[in-house]
Amino acid sequence: MDIVKFGIVGVGNMGSCHVGFIEAIPNAKLTAVCDVDPAAFDRIKPEIREKIKCFADVDTFLAEGDIDAVIVAVPHYSHPDIAIKAMNAGKHIIVEKPIAVHKAEAERLIAEAAKHPELVKSLMFNQRTIPAHQKIKEMIENGTLGKITRINWIITDWFRTQRYYDSGDWRASWRGEGGGVLLNQCPHQLDLWQWLFGMPKTMRAFVKFGKYHDIEVEDEVNAYMEYENGTVGNFIASTGEMPGTNRLEITAENGRLIYEKGDIQFRRNEIPTSVFCKTSEKSFALCDSWECKINIFDADNTTPQHQKVIANVTNAILNGTPLIAPMEEGIRGLELGNSMLLSGLLDKTLTLPIDSALYAAELEKLIASSRYQKKTVAAVVGNFNKSF
Repeated sequence: MDIVKFGIVGVGNMGSCHVGFIEAIPNAKLTAVCDVDPAAFDRIKPEIREKIKCFADVDTFLAEGDIDAVIVAVPHYSHPDIAIKAMNAGKHIIVEKPIAVHKAEAERLIAEAAKHPELVKSLMFNQRTIPAHQKIKEMIENGTLGKITRINWIITDWFRTQRYYDSGDWRASWRGEGGGVLLNQCPHQLDLWQWLFGMPKTMRAFVKFGKYHDIEVEDEVNAYMEYENGTVGNFIASTGEMPGTNRLEITAENGRLIYEKGDIQFRRNEIPTSVFCKTSEKSFALCDSWECKINIFDADNTTPQHQKVIANVTNAILNGTPLIAPMEEGIRGLELGNSMLLSGLLDKTLTLPIDSALYAAELEKLIASSRYQKKTVAAVVGNFNKSF
């Protein structure tokens, strides 16, 4: 094999973008798409559409499409089922974020994936390709920062209007989407959090449901985390603030790192904090420090992030290239979000890992009490072409 033939399930906002990404990769080719709504195919340029096959049924798409790999770009609830169908049909997979709506479903998908070691399985965590994120990870892992003592990430630049939520009755409902800002807007940041800092030991979160909008799911979250080694973290997210903030601050032994608006600022201590604290003979003192300019070099700054992930999976299939975002890692960020929501619902501090069955049961209660009951869950998640 010298070229990977891709199929896409779900030709909505994101699925239609993947069409162009695949076309731009030399050793990849789009051969088929699938959507339950034939009108979705109009999103594809005519010159591309005439070269591919369009299917309205997933099973037929997998059986008759000339494809090696499948991109799953459907609403959240359907991610595990379609990914499992694709693997059982012998197809490599890329699953859009999040891996699933809740941990139990992620566990089910990962268990099925383990039965197919011959297949490449990735998640679309495209923000792992951002050079600034990679640089921060490098600075953590090579000891530049020293031991991390505190993490603050404020992500409130997700502002959404009421019209956004009113654009589809599946939006911002437990029945149709399974969550709010944590499941829709924050999966990338939750993934980056665990990718950079690992998983905490305990979680205490305060969650507001419909604080800023006429919705039933969460649109504001304030979470506090503690780690085994004493590191603490604060994660704040909202879709109701304007203009909003996106600021990551890491306090560590060797200084303070701030990541905001694409720039990394690192104020480096001449002496590690704990050493200076124990050895200084002054009551009120700070050691000398200096601003370090962090140069971020991107040799490929014109390639879209999503395209980089698809190219990475293509090369993993053809050449065994290590994956940027192995699918199995998606359960960690999902668990962070599930833990925040569960902590808020139960009004208590939780120890991680959480009981996936408990979360599933709480979610079922929310679905049962949902005010959006016009359609069945199956009908809603079947509308793959809905934007999300």
